[in-house]
Amino acid sequence: MRAPQWLYRYYARRLRRKLNGDLLPQHVAVAMDGNRRWARQMGFADPGIGHRYGAEHLEDLLDWCAGVGIGHVTVYVASTDNLQKRGSGEVAHLMSMIEEIVAERLMRAGNQWRLHIAGTLDHLPDTTAHALKAACGATEDRTGGHLTVAIGYDGQDEIVDAVRSLLESEAAAGTAIGDLAARLTAADIGAHRYTPDLPEADLIIRTSGERRLSSFLLWQSAGAELYFCDVYWPGFRHIDFLRALRAYTERRRGA
Repeated sequence: MRAPQWLYRYYARRLRRKLNGDLLPQHVAVAMDGNRRWARQMGFADPGIGHRYGAEHLEDLLDWCAGVGIGHVTVYVASTDNLQKRGSGEVAHLMSMIEEIVAERLMRAGNQWRLHIAGTLDHLPDTTAHALKAACGATEDRTGGHLTVAIGYDGQDEIVDAVRSLLESEAAAGTAIGDLAARLTAADIGAHRYTPDLPEADLIIRTSGERRLSSFLLWQSAGAELYFCDVYWPGFRHIDFLRALRAYTERRRGA
């Protein structure tokens, strides 16, 4: 039996009041996993409909983050592996959801989030790549929070690409490989990430009960807290989010 809404709202307010604002994460990353499994659980004949519910649920996440002053959000939408191994119909449906729900809605008047992309757009259909690029351009002068969409993304590829970019830059400047090796630091590689101007993650949440990162933000997760939730992404509630924040602040308090 589901709890009545008034009790749910009361519990959410109680969780919110107990959060220590000084200890809240500034950058929350979410692996939005379990869309198709949620759809099956809900009895939909087409499990792919879960992608629509999952994409629409992103707006809720952004509202929750804005409500507690979290200004950086990264969401794992589709890995390179997903795009290569999933059926063409499923991928096409997911990409249409990205175009219609994520890109278009972010460009609406009144939305203050700035969009960034982590990943390789070459792996995406031209229409999806164009929609995301257009949304990035349309939102770049806003003054609100930063939303990074990891799509066509793999954390190992990001590190390889960063090292490659660093080597090409140093070679163009005439730096000898031995000199570079002698002074190389993590910051040098980090400066060539897909989103070098954005902070590394403080809290990474993965839904659906999986207990792994699946190559999500491997570099940026070095100092992050990890929170695994059994709920499928479209069913991830405000109180689930607040519980993740509570776990984070409790760990920080004990650090």
